[in-house]
Amino acid sequence: MFEVRLINPEMTYSLRHNILRPNQLIEDCKYTTDNEEGAFHVGAFYQGKLISIASFCIENHPDFPHIVQYRLRAMATVEEFRKLGAGRKVVSFAENILKERHVELLWCKGRATAQGYYEKLGFKPHGEVFDYPPIGPHIIMYKKLK
Repeated sequence: MFEVRLINPEMTYSLRHNILRPNQLIEDCKYTTDNEEGAFHVGAFYQGKLISIASFCIENHPDFPHIVQYRLRAMATVEEFRKLGAGRKVVSFAENILKERHVELLWCKGRATAQGYYEKLGFKPHGEVFDYPPIGPHIIMYKKLK
Protein backbone atom coordinates (compact mmCIF):
# COMPACT_ATOMS: atom_id res chain seq x y z
CA MET A 1 0.00 0.00 0.00
CA PHE A 2 2.80 2.44 0.91
CA GLU A 3 6.25 2.80 -0.62
CA VAL A 4 8.76 3.67 2.12
CA ARG A 5 12.21 4.98 1.26
CA LEU A 6 14.95 7.43 2.16
CA ILE A 7 14.26 11.01 1.10
CA ASN A 8 16.24 14.25 1.14
CA PRO A 9 15.59 16.75 3.94
CA GLU A 10 14.05 19.33 1.61
CA MET A 11 11.20 16.91 0.92
CA THR A 12 10.19 17.03 4.59
CA TYR A 13 9.73 20.79 4.86
CA SER A 14 6.23 21.05 3.43
CA LEU A 15 4.74 18.38 5.71
CA ARG A 16 6.65 19.73 8.70
CA HIS A 17 5.22 23.16 8.01
CA ASN A 18 1.65 22.14 7.21
CA ILE A 19 1.25 19.56 10.00
CA LEU A 20 3.70 20.36 12.78
CA ARG A 21 4.33 24.11 12.56
CA PRO A 22 1.49 25.74 10.61
CA ASN A 23 1.68 28.95 12.63
CA GLN A 24 5.39 29.40 12.05
CA LEU A 25 7.55 30.24 9.07
CA ILE A 26 8.71 27.53 6.66
CA GLU A 27 12.24 28.51 7.74
CA ASP A 28 11.39 27.19 11.22
CA CYS A 29 10.94 23.76 9.64
CA LYS A 30 14.57 23.56 8.51
CA TYR A 31 16.62 22.07 11.33
CA THR A 32 20.38 22.34 11.74
CA THR A 33 20.45 18.55 12.26
CA ASP A 34 18.93 17.87 8.81
CA ASN A 35 22.24 17.74 6.99
CA GLU A 36 24.56 16.63 9.78
CA GLU A 37 26.69 13.57 9.28
CA GLY A 38 24.69 10.42 10.01
CA ALA A 39 21.30 12.12 9.68
CA PHE A 40 18.69 10.58 7.41
CA HIS A 41 15.06 11.11 6.50
CA VAL A 42 12.37 8.57 5.68
CA GLY A 43 9.15 9.07 3.76
CA ALA A 44 6.09 6.99 2.98
CA PHE A 45 4.40 7.52 -0.37
CA TYR A 46 0.91 6.65 -1.51
CA GLN A 47 0.39 6.69 -5.28
CA GLY A 48 3.52 8.84 -5.60
CA LYS A 49 2.42 11.40 -2.98
CA LEU A 50 4.54 11.90 0.14
CA ILE A 51 2.15 11.29 3.04
CA SER A 52 4.36 10.52 6.07
CA ILE A 53 7.83 11.64 7.16
CA ALA A 54 10.33 11.34 9.97
CA SER A 55 13.90 12.52 10.43
CA PHE A 56 16.65 10.83 12.41
CA CYS A 57 19.87 12.36 13.69
CA ILE A 58 22.73 11.52 16.00
CA GLU A 59 21.91 13.26 19.25
CA ASN A 60 22.48 12.03 22.78
CA HIS A 61 19.94 12.60 25.49
CA PRO A 62 21.79 13.48 28.73
CA ASP A 63 19.75 10.98 30.77
CA PHE A 64 20.99 8.08 28.63
CA PRO A 65 24.79 8.31 28.81
CA HIS A 66 27.19 5.74 27.39
CA ILE A 67 24.74 4.31 24.89
CA VAL A 68 24.70 4.66 21.11
CA GLN A 69 21.56 6.64 20.28
CA TYR A 70 19.65 8.61 17.68
CA ARG A 71 16.89 11.15 17.97
CA LEU A 72 13.65 10.96 16.00
CA ARG A 73 12.49 14.41 14.89
CA ALA A 74 9.55 15.90 13.04
CA MET A 75 7.40 12.84 12.51
CA ALA A 76 4.24 13.74 10.63
CA THR A 77 1.52 12.02 8.60
CA VAL A 78 -1.09 13.68 6.42
CA GLU A 79 -4.36 13.53 8.37
CA GLU A 80 -6.37 11.41 5.93
CA PHE A 81 -3.64 8.73 6.02
CA ARG A 82 -3.38 8.46 9.80
CA LYS A 83 -4.20 5.12 11.43
CA LEU A 84 -3.39 3.26 8.19
CA GLY A 85 0.15 2.23 9.21
CA ALA A 86 2.24 4.71 7.20
CA GLY A 87 3.94 6.18 10.27
CA ARG A 88 4.59 2.73 11.70
CA LYS A 89 6.23 1.69 8.41
CA VAL A 90 8.40 4.83 8.39
CA VAL A 91 9.65 4.14 11.93
CA SER A 92 10.17 0.43 11.23
CA PHE A 93 12.18 1.25 8.09
CA ALA A 94 14.36 3.63 10.12
CA GLU A 95 14.79 1.16 12.97
CA ASN A 96 16.25 -1.36 10.52
CA ILE A 97 18.81 1.23 9.41
CA LEU A 98 19.59 2.13 13.02
CA LYS A 99 20.08 -1.51 14.00
CA GLU A 100 22.54 -1.91 11.10
CA ARG A 101 24.41 1.06 12.59
CA HIS A 102 24.41 -0.65 16.01
CA VAL A 103 22.24 2.05 17.56
CA GLU A 104 20.89 0.95 20.92
CA LEU A 105 18.34 3.65 21.70
CA LEU A 106 15.94 5.85 19.73
CA TRP A 107 14.37 8.81 21.52
CA CYS A 108 12.25 11.83 20.74
CA LYS A 109 10.51 14.85 22.18
CA GLY A 110 6.99 13.78 21.34
CA ARG A 111 3.91 15.91 21.63
CA ALA A 112 2.03 14.95 24.77
CA THR A 113 -1.05 14.32 22.60
CA ALA A 114 0.93 11.69 20.64
CA GLN A 115 2.23 9.76 23.68
CA GLY A 116 -0.23 6.90 23.13
CA TYR A 117 0.82 6.62 19.50
CA TYR A 118 4.49 6.35 20.41
CA GLU A 119 3.65 3.76 23.07
CA LYS A 120 1.96 1.65 20.37
CA LEU A 121 5.28 1.80 18.49
CA GLY A 122 7.11 0.42 21.54
CA PHE A 123 8.34 3.71 23.02
CA LYS A 124 8.23 4.42 26.74
CA PRO A 125 7.81 7.80 28.44
CA HIS A 126 10.73 9.31 30.33
CA GLY A 127 10.23 12.11 32.82
CA GLU A 128 7.39 14.58 33.01
CA VAL A 129 5.51 16.54 30.38
CA PHE A 130 7.24 19.86 29.62
CA ASP A 131 6.53 22.93 27.51
CA TYR A 132 8.37 23.09 24.18
CA PRO A 133 7.86 26.68 22.99
CA PRO A 134 6.19 27.65 20.77
CA ILE A 135 4.63 24.24 20.08
CA GLY A 136 3.31 23.22 23.50
CA PRO A 137 3.37 20.20 25.85
CA HIS A 138 5.90 17.45 25.01
CA ILE A 139 7.33 14.38 26.69
CA ILE A 140 10.54 12.44 26.13
CA MET A 141 9.82 9.03 24.64
CA TYR A 142 12.44 6.33 24.10
CA LYS A 143 12.78 2.86 22.66
CA LYS A 144 15.58 0.36 23.15
CA LEU A 145 16.60 -1.20 19.86
CA LYS A 146 18.75 -4.04 21.20
